[in-house]
Amino acid sequence: MTHADVDDPFAHLHDEDYARPFARGLAHAATLVTLSGRPMVSLDGAWLLTLDLFDEGLRQRWFDLDETPPSQWAVPRDYEIEAGEPVQVPSCWNVLKPEWTYFEGGAWYTRWFDWRPTVGAGRTILSFGAANYRALVFLNGVHVGGHRGGSTPFCLEITDQLRQGRNRLQVYVENRRQADRVPMHHIDWFNYGGLYREVALVPLPDVFIRQASAALQADRASIRFDLCLSDAVDGEASVTIAALGLEKSIPIKAGKGSITAAASPELWSCDTPRLYEVRFTFRTDAVTERIGFRTIEARGTQILLNGEPVWLKGVCVHEDDLALGKVSSEADIRRRLQHARELGCNFLRLSHYPHHEAVARLADEEGFLLWAEVPVYWAIDFGNPDTLADARNQLSELICRDINRASVIFWGVGNENADTDARLAFMAELARTARHLDPSRLVGAACLINRETFTIEDRLAAHLDVIGLNEYFGWYEPNFSGLDRLLANSNPDKPVIISETGADASPGHHGAGRVLFTEDWQAEFYRQQFSRITATPYVAGLAAWLLYDFRTERRQTSFQRGFNRKGLIGADKTTAKLAFHALASCYRSLGRAR
Repeated sequence: MTHADVDDPFAHLHDEDYARPFARGLAHAATLVTLSGRPMVSLDGAWLLTLDLFDEGLRQRWFDLDETPPSQWAVPRDYEIEAGEPVQVPSCWNVLKPEWTYFEGGAWYTRWFDWRPTVGAGRTILSFGAANYRALVFLNGVHVGGHRGGSTPFCLEITDQLRQGRNRLQVYVENRRQADRVPMHHIDWFNYGGLYREVALVPLPDVFIRQASAALQADRASIRFDLCLSDAVDGEASVTIAALGLEKSIPIKAGKGSITAAASPELWSCDTPRLYEVRFTFRTDAVTERIGFRTIEARGTQILLNGEPVWLKGVCVHEDDLALGKVSSEADIRRRLQHARELGCNFLRLSHYPHHEAVARLADEEGFLLWAEVPVYWAIDFGNPDTLADARNQLSELICRDINRASVIFWGVGNENADTDARLAFMAELARTARHLDPSRLVGAACLINRETFTIEDRLAAHLDVIGLNEYFGWYEPNFSGLDRLLANSNPDKPVIISETGADASPGHHGAGRVLFTEDWQAEFYRQQFSRITATPYVAGLAAWLLYDFRTERRQTSFQRGFNRKGLIGADKTTAKLAFHALASCYRSLGRAR
């Protein structure tokens, strides 16, 4: 029974401060735990789900309720765990039942699990791959913490709340679009909700390795190793790369340590994606990572991979699937990478939020370069310190998660944001955060142009290593003369990536000339764009918008019907449009050198 049942059964009806007790204990980047090579207990599979449109679960404290069947209730209740809908986790509720398709609000996930202490494990972490957007977690009726941010992982320590034997885990997830969130309420993709990435228990020793990283230094003859422990203890850790005959001690002071050691690994590249097994140990804890060693830098208007110029032949990708929603299975990720390979790509922009961590791991294996970004998208509440804190944390969680992925070469800090003073301060801080956490990668953002002078000009560029340019000349602007003018007028002192360009095409719709939504014009659009882009010396790459058609309720023409149709392949992820073959031909024309 709830406390309200005992005192005043109607008290919750008038309590608009019901959410305040749950604002504490939010997980953040500093509480993340690396999972690489660790034994885990999966909590994926069957859960029960109850939609909660009015936050009754928090108002009435559903997590306090016992599991007495209705036949034994002394007074009626408004919630019964066993009445929840059986669902699978990971999943997005929007694709589970037709009546849930457009649901935006809160929902309660519940499952039971048995727990027996693991020998040598004094602590237990509960790990979530992601929950969109806010999550509150309750174990055996106790609020153990929460998280905000829809696409990054989080960890909560539950050692003190675990019971030997049967445990009840409840997660309240809500995906309301709000102006002060990251992203804001106005977006151009589908707002899927739910526990849509993996959930697991991680048994750990009393002092464990929280984060561990290895990065090749600019001289390409040494590797820097960094280690962060769960507690501020002193001691000695070790790192081993058996394939290099490297074994070094890492002095630990107050829970942190770093060393730089001479090493000459075979360099990771798109053609030879060599990975090494790197093992970190501290006392009884060990973390094993598969890491590729390479350098990335911007020099003048070129991007250099391992000291050699690389031209990025790319495509943008959303996490969207007709059957799975925002859930990414390994099979689906491998299909994306295979289609990118058939297109002739060496580069993918993961739009517009952190994608599943398996994307970067598989890209490491298959030799793709990645732009990974946070959803600082359009008109974020740039003047709000709390929104900035949210964005910084999401960026920090992304960097902590993917710090060892050779494939990730850019941290993206924003997309198509108007150049205001508040936005400049906000995103400059994100750029500083990225460099502080990871000086080994480049920082970029998809910028807008100066419409008065018609130049690539954005005050944020001073804080970036790479300028992203989203332009749709030939589509939203009828002809390509504006692109010719823009490219001729501009003279940036750093590399420019065409981070988006594309045209909608309804699969199977054809027509001669510039007929909108035809496959023919989409193909010609790319041929026209490509000839101009590759003739511009300061442009270092292209990320075509985009690989697959995807859901977005903003778009409601007879050709779109709730989908962005700029995909080179239809939403079925099978039907390649004419533009796919046209762009593949363009990329082949550059040869391997570019």
